[in-house]
Amino acid sequence: MKKLLALSAGALLLWQASTAQKLVADKIIGVVGDKIILKSDMDGALSDQQHNSPDGNLAPDAACKTLEMLISQKVMVLQAERDSLPVSDGDVEAQMENRIRYFESMYGSKEKMKEVTGYSIYQLRERFRQPIKEGLLAQAMRNKIIEPVKVTPSEVKRFFDAIPKDSLHFYESELEIGTLVLQPKATREMDQYAIDRLLDFKKRVQNKESDFGSLAILYSEDPGVKDNKGVYTLNRNDKNTWDPDFLASAFRLKEGEISSPVKSQHGYHLIMMLKRSGDNVTVQHILVRAAVTKSDLAGNTAKLDSIRKSIVAGKITFSEAVAKYSDAPSAKFDGGMMQSKTGDGSTLITIDQLDDPTERDIVMMLDTLKPGQISAPVQFTDENGRTAVRIVYLKTRTQPHRENLTDDYSRIQQRTLDIKRAEAINKWLIEKIPTFYVHVDDQYKECNHISQWMAALAKQ
Repeated sequence: MKKLLALSAGALLLWQASTAQKLVADKIIGVVGDKIILKSDMDGALSDQQHNSPDGNLAPDAACKTLEMLISQKVMVLQAERDSLPVSDGDVEAQMENRIRYFESMYGSKEKMKEVTGYSIYQLRERFRQPIKEGLLAQAMRNKIIEPVKVTPSEVKRFFDAIPKDSLHFYESELEIGTLVLQPKATREMDQYAIDRLLDFKKRVQNKESDFGSLAILYSEDPGVKDNKGVYTLNRNDKNTWDPDFLASAFRLKEGEISSPVKSQHGYHLIMMLKRSGDNVTVQHILVRAAVTKSDLAGNTAKLDSIRKSIVAGKITFSEAVAKYSDAPSAKFDGGMMQSKTGDGSTLITIDQLDDPTERDIVMMLDTLKPGQISAPVQFTDENGRTAVRIVYLKTRTQPHRENLTDDYSRIQQRTLDIKRAEAINKWLIEKIPTFYVHVDDQYKECNHISQWMAALAKQ
């Protein structure tokens, strides 16, 4: 079963959690209103930047930029409080639970996490509740500042024309690729066969004829069983991470109890409760999928070929067909278009990003597909090990090229917008900082933006 994690830990909080017990002395390097900035705050952020840097090095002005970020965040928090921007206790608690679970998964267990950080779960919650609330307030204030900021085509062109020609980005060939997936449905007989197999496993375990873990290793179709023997730790709030039917069934069990067969989007499960601890449970499961016959696959292939012909004939667009027919869980979010693995939400991808085993056949098709064309239906094995059928749509293909307004307008527009937003934020800070008490350690007063802010403050 593929566990989809949708959470991120704040760099500063992560550093604080992993090193807090090692701090012996600290220093105040900034004060904004009634809020202080510690040298350890900066060190934590710089440590994270260095860890995430490709070469492990920091820019010469990293300390200045980091302190500027910390000061601006404090100002935004204070102004958000003045403006009574809405941040609910529920938002704070949800963020905190995500961070706690991130730490726990990173260290492997609550016990190891406490050993490394020096904090129990309760202490972490108490320690990070206020920083998380301030982070949400600062984000709300930032959104309020940048929301009105827009860019015009003429501004985009001026920005592009100002870039030295030898500094323009060079892009490899990029593609926009869509897929429409049909997942064959097993017959009622195959469903019942899968259920009967799990009931037999349950009986064998209850009669002490077999061990649950051994059966999981031998028969479970969960791809992760080789690594974890089908054992997972679940949190009651992980509704976006686990199949809801699987999660609900797991939490209904008592320690040592084995469920009846449970149907999920992955197949049928037999779940055994190993341990309960507050909102967390540790379970072991066996996954059996109802077999799909050649006849089922042939039926789906014929249906998909008919859909393809309708698209080619112009009776329906590819995106409309995806919305109407696709069985891919992500289709309702991405319209069937593959997403760049850079995390920027772009649908432009390079060949080297098609490195997942489920995508290798797509690479082979690209030699024969021209932009605007759709492949014939092909069978493939999805990320959960199930056989499915799909057609592949090559929407666009760019040639390797130097950045230009025709091919790369949306990218240039976004960079122009980012710069204009940054200018709006700095203008806002210059206006707002004088309305608060601000003190910065002498060694940082010559930093670019800090010197502007302190000059504005001195005029008051």
